[in-house]
Amino acid sequence: MLRVAVVGSGPSGVYTAQALVQQQAVPGVRVDVLDRLPCPYGLVRYGVAPDHEKIKSLQNNLREALEHPDVTFLGNVRVGEGLHPKRLLDLYHAVVYCVGAAADRRLGIPGEDLPGSFSATEFVSWYSAHPDAAPGGFVLGARSAVVIGVGNVAVDVARVLARGAEELRPTDVPDAALAALADSRVTDIHIVGRRGPAQAKFTTKELRELGALPGAQALVSQEEAALDPAWADPSGLPGAVRRNVEVLQDWAAQPPRTCGRRIRMRFFLRPVALLGDGAVRAVRFERTAPDGHGGVRGTGQFEEIEAQLVLRSVGYRGVPIAGLPFDGERGTVPNDRGRVLREGVPSPGEYVAGWIKRGPTGVIGTNRSCAKETVASLLADAEALGARKLPPDPLEALRGAGQEPVQWPGWLGIEAAEAALGRRLGRGTVKIPDWNGLLTAARRTG
Repeated sequence: MLRVAVVGSGPSGVYTAQALVQQQAVPGVRVDVLDRLPCPYGLVRYGVAPDHEKIKSLQNNLREALEHPDVTFLGNVRVGEGLHPKRLLDLYHAVVYCVGAAADRRLGIPGEDLPGSFSATEFVSWYSAHPDAAPGGFVLGARSAVVIGVGNVAVDVARVLARGAEELRPTDVPDAALAALADSRVTDIHIVGRRGPAQAKFTTKELRELGALPGAQALVSQEEAALDPAWADPSGLPGAVRRNVEVLQDWAAQPPRTCGRRIRMRFFLRPVALLGDGAVRAVRFERTAPDGHGGVRGTGQFEEIEAQLVLRSVGYRGVPIAGLPFDGERGTVPNDRGRVLREGVPSPGEYVAGWIKRGPTGVIGTNRSCAKETVASLLADAEALGARKLPPDPLEALRGAGQEPVQWPGWLGIEAAEAALGRRLGRGTVKIPDWNGLLTAARRTG
């Protein structure tokens, strides 16, 4: 029997576990899926916008894999400083790290750390009830918000800011965040990119959603957008890019109307400083222009946009795990087709999959093929890996190492507690937003 630990229960981790137990080449593979959180599903639970129910329903597919008889979920297990990778390798023939890219890229400009300036991930964690999220305060008193970045996450946070509380009430947004959003005074939301419409990374579906929000209007600066050579004739663009430009052209053709909130899509502006004395009051941008090679150049012209709330959404990067090698420039663990490399040499029994393997690229489904490649490498090494003798029960060894694993019945207890919380609040399921509440619900059942 081959015993494997998968660290991380988001899509890449679950797809890795699924590929291991479904393969036929090596019989008798058992997989423990470990997660730092007491809840499974990773970014599907804590990163998908609450009003995107179709994408969130992917949890049902992940659930099926985690309920496989040869898969065991063990939440609330901290690998790294809490449980060194060498110790984990004493308990398993192989360990696959699927820990994603947990850190946001920074802008690296003056004023970035002023109160009122946050990463988009911090904001998403808050309205997604992540137990590590800071208490509310994101929208208190803000009238104008600037979202820096033009990808789907930027569109998500802008949409949540622009939605009315009643539209979010049927979702699993925690009650404190829902109350704060209900009291929000934000009327203007600026989504700003340093390049043009043809280089934006959002998908057309997300863009159309933004333009269809009740009580809000999406606007585009015709003058800025026209700096993009593709604006005048998008017919030669790839299909997805062409559709984005066509949606933006429709917005640009609409006259402003009276509404509660305005979403302004801005292009060819590069942030150079956040301004304020004790808190953000504005963002200073430099106007850019196409450089003829797909990038932009500065023009020496500057503009300030008022903002009491700034959310940066300019990409993610992996963070080091104590005891594993790390490529600081790429934000990944060095690897060869999933095999962890220590000083350029494959480390027996250590593997990676997902964003920590390849960087923050692709969509959720990309993790499936990435996981299969890593599993193929692991299975090719299986004969040598399986020769090692292991202790009989990794769960007891984990407890002996100071961990308090939450098993699947504990997670079901959390689910039941969140359903009960929603009933008490007169809503659907409402997520528990704090560590103590989650662990109390898990221990009550698990």
